[in-house]
Amino acid sequence: MKKRSLASIIAIISVFATLLLVLSGCGNSKKSSSQSSNPSSVQQIKKKGTIRIAVFGDLPPYGWVNKDGQRVGYDVTLAHKVAKDLGVKVKFVQVNANNRVDALNSNKVDLVLANFTVTPERKQVIDFAKPYMKVSVGVVSPKSKPITNASQLKGKNVIVTKGTTAENYFTSKQPDVNLLKFDSKTQQFNALKNGRGVALADDNSYLYAWSKDNPKYTVGIKSIGPKSYISPAVKKGNKSLLNWTNKEIDKLTKQSFFVKDYNTQLKPYFGKEVKPSDIVLPVK
Repeated sequence: MKKRSLASIIAIISVFATLLLVLSGCGNSKKSSSQSSNPSSVQQIKKKGTIRIAVFGDLPPYGWVNKDGQRVGYDVTLAHKVAKDLGVKVKFVQVNANNRVDALNSNKVDLVLANFTVTPERKQVIDFAKPYMKVSVGVVSPKSKPITNASQLKGKNVIVTKGTTAENYFTSKQPDVNLLKFDSKTQQFNALKNGRGVALADDNSYLYAWSKDNPKYTVGIKSIGPKSYISPAVKKGNKSLLNWTNKEIDKLTKQSFFVKDYNTQLKPYFGKEVKPSDIVLPVK
């Protein structure tokens, strides 16, 4: 009787041990399956040997195509570094401000590095990694008719790019301003030059750069609305690439990569009004 009881106990233990192994295997299988079914996971990116990164093509000094047909800029330099540290090649996908989210959600890109400002609305549909830059909305206008106060914009046409924080700010906080919305940066700046609006609103950092190259214009309102942050973005739920990117941003910040990137790519385009500390986040 005792022997039979002992045998039964051993059998029960064996069944439980087998069950635990099966469950453990299922968990690993699910994790592995999740990784393999996600085309933008770190595992799949390394397997393909290429990371697809969304960048602007007409936004100096952040991302644009120079006269030699080369992609250059602050975000582009970061994209090359990300690809190098992942051990893969980079494939650039050019986007406009209003199709950056769609590029992620339709799996056209793995990562967005296109001067992407973090907002509560965007965080609902995509995931942002840690920020690598800080900005705020600015307003540029002709020097002959400078706009220096938000009250001057009431009832006037202000030019913005669709899908930007400038559009969101004026829509929610300054509804008495008439917005003229364009699909690209090139279109919006051409509209300003053609006198279609009294001013143009966008991230202040590259308005400084643009006005330096276009001395007939001035950034009369250097900051309006809350401070914002620029971050890499991934598809909602892509924890694999999000976690890797967060670690990468921390590492590059500690290595002063962004200060070097600023001095190389941004400083030549900014006037004395802008300092590295105005753009680059401090090491924590």
